[in-house]
Amino acid sequence: MERPDLRDGIPVDLDRPLRLVAVHAHPDDETLATGVALAHHAAAGDDVHVITCTLGEEGEVIPPGLAHLEGSEALGPHRSGEVARATAALGVTHHWLGGDLPRWRDSGMVGSAAAAHPRALAGADVEEVAAVLAEQLAALHPDVVLTYDPEGGYRHPDHVQTHRVTVAALARLAERHPEVPSPRLYVALTPRSWAEEDRRWLAEHVPAAARAEEGGRITVPDADDPYPPSVVDDGRVTHAVVDGAALPAQVAALREHPTQVTVHDGWFTLSNDVAARLPAREGYARWDRTAP
Repeated sequence: MERPDLRDGIPVDLDRPLRLVAVHAHPDDETLATGVALAHHAAAGDDVHVITCTLGEEGEVIPPGLAHLEGSEALGPHRSGEVARATAALGVTHHWLGGDLPRWRDSGMVGSAAAAHPRALAGADVEEVAAVLAEQLAALHPDVVLTYDPEGGYRHPDHVQTHRVTVAALARLAERHPEVPSPRLYVALTPRSWAEEDRRWLAEHVPAAARAEEGGRITVPDADDPYPPSVVDDGRVTHAVVDGAALPAQVAALREHPTQVTVHDGWFTLSNDVAARLPAREGYARWDRTAP
């Protein structure tokens, strides 16, 4: 199934480069969820921006040499440096939501004590956060905005909240800044056929010696294991960015997030040691700004 890219429907007579903004919850999400699209558009000469909502203070730390950062106040500033280097590798401009540093804080995974923090993003008033994001979007005048689907990719509370906030911010942008053309909103989704193909690829390419059943650490998902909610029926994915030339930039950016990501040959793992493919393609769905 061939899908149009993110330029679909954008006027071809723009007197400036296409402007694309990705809104994400934590450092590393920009590269994991939308890195192919960001690198692809940056290489094409487009004006590409990332807005990150929190410092990622609750992230689990992978390298033993950096284990002292986990759970400490030093992790957020460290991840700030990671995202600065990663976005530079992608060729895009980075911003924090709300100014020089984000006003809100990483809420942690579902059930985390961090969710009770008074600045936790997941517990913040959606309209309050959306008002801040809307002003940043008004200044950037994006043609395209990218973020998570309503399930937040894998139901992380901050990802779910970021979807809500982005939708609300675009509604506020249309109301308060009618002089700014309404951008097209896309959410990141993966066609089921792609996800099935990726699992077959992992089964063939992850070395046997690295696998948990052979004494290693890596888990390769079985074909019948549940998929995250961002994996959907093919017909729900309306647009795609497929670009093998963007993969080296995505890989370089992932390597700048060592606290969160371990990069292998064509695949990567997070702190859970579950293998995931780097397939040089991303799916998106055009999202109605009036939807939740």
